[in-house]
Amino acid sequence: MRLSLQREHSVNDATIGALYVNGTFQCFTLEDQVRELPGVPVAEWKVPGKTAIPAGEYKVTVDFSNRFQRNMLHVLNVPGFQGIRIHAGNTSADTEGCILVGNTKSGANSIGNSRDALKELQPIVEAAISAGEDVFLQVLPAVVS
Repeated sequence: MRLSLQREHSVNDATIGALYVNGTFQCFTLEDQVRELPGVPVAEWKVPGKTAIPAGEYKVTVDFSNRFQRNMLHVLNVPGFQGIRIHAGNTSADTEGCILVGNTKSGANSIGNSRDALKELQPIVEAAISAGEDVFLQVLPAVVS
């Protein structure tokens, strides 16, 4: 299974995007500000707890989060980041580098109906993993208009 996250531009410390499952729109996303400088080591541009993960392709699994005390979507092997999850939340205050999902977007820096979006997305990913599929997330850079 392929998840694709297409980012918009960062505004007010937040980055709205759209998440696609095998090419079909699934939900909106919200991340911290994109600060990535291509070709520059993560440590030189990352602001801890306030920076979106680098564009790239990452394996996704579902495992137990000690912090949240439940099974959650986990984005693996993100350079310079640890514990990146896909979870519910509405603004950049709800994320520390993680990817938030929501069914609506409210302007340039918030999303809504996040719990519903997660309740729809997580079973899709869990079913694919249970069927023996690998799940990958492709994070695409913002499209420059």
